[in-house]
Amino acid sequence: MTHSTALALNPSAIHDKWLAFRDRLLTSPVFLRHAKRAPFGSRIAKRRARALFDLCAGFVYSQVLRSCVELKVFELLASGPQRVADLAPRLALSEDATRQLMLAAVSLELLERRGDDRFGLGVLGSAMLANPGVGAMVAHHEILYNDLKDPVALLRGDGASASDLSRYWAYSDARDPKQLREASVSSYSALMTASVSLVAEEIIDAYPIEQYQCLLDIGGGEGGFLQAAARRAPKLRLMLFDLPAVVERARTRLAGAGLSQRATLVGGDFFTDELPRGADLASLVRVIHDHDDEHALCLLRAVRRALPANGILLLAEPMAGTTGAEPVGDAYFSFYLRAMGHGRARTRGEIEALLHQAGFPYVRLLPTQLPLQTQLLMASPRG
Repeated sequence: MTHSTALALNPSAIHDKWLAFRDRLLTSPVFLRHAKRAPFGSRIAKRRARALFDLCAGFVYSQVLRSCVELKVFELLASGPQRVADLAPRLALSEDATRQLMLAAVSLELLERRGDDRFGLGVLGSAMLANPGVGAMVAHHEILYNDLKDPVALLRGDGASASDLSRYWAYSDARDPKQLREASVSSYSALMTASVSLVAEEIIDAYPIEQYQCLLDIGGGEGGFLQAAARRAPKLRLMLFDLPAVVERARTRLAGAGLSQRATLVGGDFFTDELPRGADLASLVRVIHDHDDEHALCLLRAVRRALPANGILLLAEPMAGTTGAEPVGDAYFSFYLRAMGHGRARTRGEIEALLHQAGFPYVRLLPTQLPLQTQLLMASPRG
């Protein structure tokens, strides 16, 4: 068989040759010089140059956002635009530093100029106010950035068992997570409660939970998702399973929301203890990606045992390979979980394979409004 015949019979080889040709062009100074002079090529060159610069400068951009969050800039501007001279003393900054921060935030669409030396909320700054969980994650990133200060060492390491993130998520390397005290779980539990609002409405908008009798939220933290579910389905009974110290925080929070009579809370370790029974709907919200395949499969099998034959599992988390949001799973969560020391961002297909092994042969992807934040799988033992 000749080389040309082999290429004709192998589409992937043709694709590889085309990509090799493209790469040679894009790394050729002569081609790039001519391309930038052509109108169409100039637009492409400018767009790619901006994208490459944004990758290089991304950390600086994130620190501008962090400064705004730490100084509560968005809250200060919530009532309307203000002048730099008025903002500076409230931020405990000089007028020059305040102006520098304001202009940097304007360039990132966090703020907008409203005349001479006056600044107000931008479209992204308004979104920050509307989603306080994002601000909580921004503040939390200080820990992540410290673990990523040497990313190559992280990649070459053994899972970063002594990382700051592994210490923050106290259960991740605890010998007996059930023995953790409230002080060890308070920080991460509060963060999860603040950030669950970003995905809770997405889930209950995508699936009619009100048609079920009882919802069991596994790894449900302080009950943030259950609160959202209770508002949507007033007759739904609620169950929560998490570590004992976390359950006590949930008990206080749900009592404050007037849900004590509707909620049954059970403390334990879902790798060693059986999950409570009696629910016909179960949820795993941002839980599976924290664990390796062996432990994830163990948990999914425990869920299957806890559900009746007609029960439904809702599994929600950001997934690798999500169209239009590839960096969320393949870059952000991939490195976050590596720094944490275990778990990984999985594709929809990889999660479906685990669900099948666990006894959920019927799995369906449910559309959500913002798949960047969460993808939602519905799994059932029966079709």
